[in-house]
Amino acid sequence: MHEFSLMKDLLRKMENIAAEHGGKITGVRVRLGALAHISADHFREHFVQGTRGTCAESATLEIEVGEDINEPHAQEILLESVEVDS
Repeated sequence: MHEFSLMKDLLRKMENIAAEHGGKITGVRVRLGALAHISADHFREHFVQGTRGTCAESATLEIEVGEDINEPHAQEILLESVEVDS
């Protein structure tokens, strides 16, 4: 359930960016902190499910996984960049 709320928040951010630029999202890059408690594969599954029927449905997903447990965002999932085709 926690993953669902994280994905919902990321999707809301992506939809706002797409609306701002008047286009469809074609690429997304996220960074999973070292302590984010979700694997890249698990995140990808949630991304595919969560973006069905949205402006990000066919977007490519690039995932970077942090290794430093002491970095300030080690527990977070960060939206690094969003590509929009306008």
